[in-house]
Amino acid sequence: QVSLVESGGGSVQTGGSLRLSCAVSGVIYGDYCMGWFRQAPGKKREGVASMRSVGDRTYYSDAVKGRFTISRDNAKSTLYLQMNTLKPEDTATYYCAAVLSDGTCYSGTWAYEYSGQGTQVTVSS
Repeated sequence: QVSLVESGGGSVQTGGSLRLSCAVSGVIYGDYCMGWFRQAPGKKREGVASMRSVGDRTYYSDAVKGRFTISRDNAKSTLYLQMNTLKPEDTATYYCAAVLSDGTCYSGTWAYEYSGQGTQVTVSS
């Protein structure tokens, strides 16, 4: 059984930084897509960053490009999202996810087979 658990959320002021971590347990075979999506109250779910389990190609939404960095440590089965220069509009619940159920890995999809419970990020002005 695959499980994803996020950590690292919190409250910061505009311009601050946070690093989200996602511990992945269970076995996922082969090369698969993994990423982060977010959802704020009253807004659509948004895929913000993704990458495959093999290789270095990454995807970022226009809203976070240049400020967020996705990375992984396969030895630790952990996915990260470094978030810098945070803005109030980044306020949302952030979810890590793995294995696409729809879309392609570099298109901003948020449709994954597995996702965590989410971690709240609040950015105050």
